[in-house]
Amino acid sequence: MHTFRRRLLSLIAGVALAAGPAVAAVPSVAEAAAPAYRPVIFVHGSAGSASQFQTQAKRLASNGYPIDIIEAHEYDSPNIASILPQVYAGLDARISRLLTATGADRVDLLAHSLGTFVMQGYLSSSPDRAARVAHYVNLDGRTAASPPGGVPTLAIWGEGDPARAVAGARNVYFPDQSHTQTVSSRESFREIFRFLRDRAPRTTSIVPQLFGTARVSGRAVLFPSNAGVDDATLEVYPVSSLTGGRLSNRPAHRVPLAGDGSFGPFPVLATARYEFAIVRAGAATHHFYFQPFLRSDSFLRLATSRPGEGLGALVDASDRHTALTIQRQKEWWGDQGDAGDHLWINGRDVLNPANTPRVKRTIAVFAFDDGSDGVTDLTAPLPEFFSQTFITGMDVFIPAAPAHLGVVRITVGQRGGGYDVINVPNWRSSEHRVSVNVDDV
Repeated sequence: MHTFRRRLLSLIAGVALAAGPAVAAVPSVAEAAAPAYRPVIFVHGSAGSASQFQTQAKRLASNGYPIDIIEAHEYDSPNIASILPQVYAGLDARISRLLTATGADRVDLLAHSLGTFVMQGYLSSSPDRAARVAHYVNLDGRTAASPPGGVPTLAIWGEGDPARAVAGARNVYFPDQSHTQTVSSRESFREIFRFLRDRAPRTTSIVPQLFGTARVSGRAVLFPSNAGVDDATLEVYPVSSLTGGRLSNRPAHRVPLAGDGSFGPFPVLATARYEFAIVRAGAATHHFYFQPFLRSDSFLRLATSRPGEGLGALVDASDRHTALTIQRQKEWWGDQGDAGDHLWINGRDVLNPANTPRVKRTIAVFAFDDGSDGVTDLTAPLPEFFSQTFITGMDVFIPAAPAHLGVVRITVGQRGGGYDVINVPNWRSSEHRVSVNVDDV
């Protein structure tokens, strides 16, 4: 069913590209009858960003929310202990701006993991702050002896200790869902929507904006600090749904990145595929590939590192192989047999109990030829990557080709059923990095 849907959407995208896009109506703040919808603010956890809430934001929009009033409050999670006052002040300003723009009486807050520590402290720090929040959703994070700041609270819990709770809150348990999955799943969305709106959602799907132009915007950020990339150029290319190759040598959009790394909004065909490339003088170009956005998206995040710094500096590079990062906002399970996930790279299933055990909570996979020896070795994960939160690394030889004329064949077998195929060019790692974003649904 998933494969049929992808093929149908690709066919629709091809028709739209041939005929020219018809602009579809996208709700805006001005069109929303304030205060019909309260602004929604998501606060991520450790090493996180707006990406964890990307699917849920589009589900909210599929149920009538204007995307303009759904935002994420991002911060430098490794340094949270020293910047907490600034994070609180920034959230104060964000809430004030959204309330002024929408005319709403209050906002709704959601937080995940470390973000629940941040938000519980925020709501309890001041009665005035709590008074501006209508609902709080605590996603698989800290327990509490009472609803923070007295704000009505929904607490959602995944696998782990079933005794965890926020006393006095509505506590919902999904023991078969992993840590990040509790943020992105259909089941958690249904509970969140019912809590915020006091009714069930019309749909838990992302409703495509067919035959129309969606708006895509976001930020290019340094991982994991969420500082903006400000020394580069962003290029956006429509790509083939079959190969991931560019449909034109000329980018559809080309803009400098500055300040907080913000870009867009860009008009895109909702059912087409795109490449976003961060281009920096004297450094490897970082290519990001996405499945069709389906509808407008303001939570796009391009996570990278400065040349020679961060995890990127640990990736071996050569003219002979391609280096991949494959990420999904739902953990990869390589040790659960038929109840787990599969990830085939050029026909080889690279997940196993050693590199992606369920307890690792992996959402990002680094795959490259360790040592540049042309040999794949999956007997053990690469320790410098495996030691990082939510990340694993594996030694996989992925042949590159001159002028990226070849294809890396990526197939995802989703646990619970369904397959996704996301092919990308086999860029040389000596001059390029490749990140592939897999839908979590």
